[in-house]
Amino acid sequence: MAKSKSSKRWLHEHFEDHYVKLAQQQGLRSRSAFKMVELQEKYGLIEKGMTVVDLGAAPGGWCQVVQPLVGDDGRVIALDILDMEPVHGVDFILGDFTEDGPLHELESMLGGQKADLVLSDMAPNMSGMAAIDQAKSMYLAELALELVKEQLKRGGEYVVKLFQGTDFDGYVKEVRLLFDKVQVRKPKASRPRSKEVYLLARGFRGQ
Repeated sequence: MAKSKSSKRWLHEHFEDHYVKLAQQQGLRSRSAFKMVELQEKYGLIEKGMTVVDLGAAPGGWCQVVQPLVGDDGRVIALDILDMEPVHGVDFILGDFTEDGPLHELESMLGGQKADLVLSDMAPNMSGMAAIDQAKSMYLAELALELVKEQLKRGGEYVVKLFQGTDFDGYVKEVRLLFDKVQVRKPKASRPRSKEVYLLARGFRGQ
């Protein structure tokens, strides 16, 4: 099957991308690792000893950044419906966190405690149809927020990838009701023409 002009453009951009090349040089699994590096450098989200839950973790780029930051006294629990090669010091759950099995496994790993930080870099498989893709991405963000409400400790932090468009403002407004401080940021490693941004929420007020 012949590749479309848009897919050819994406492939060209991908292989010429500065962050893709840098990730390969540094042994990182994805260019998105540099988004987490920047967020950490600017906002100091992660500290030694924290318990971090990483949603949509595969292929593991964020885990590679986060695990050394939490150290041996901390914990990183990664979840994805796609399998992921092991990352040293990271516990991985294969499955959909909205289903009982993976959710119970997460709760078991947390051992009755709650997470200090929930990360979500989830994105749907893009169809190229903006309205459909936006709806899918916001649905994933809503699912992540539902998990946050149950599994994040009071005072905890939440970082989620969003795409600016329909329902974006409503989602940010909802998160502002739950957290003391909410910021929307676009890391340098995000592609310039992408509508991708990251919402940083701090000071979870709990239920």
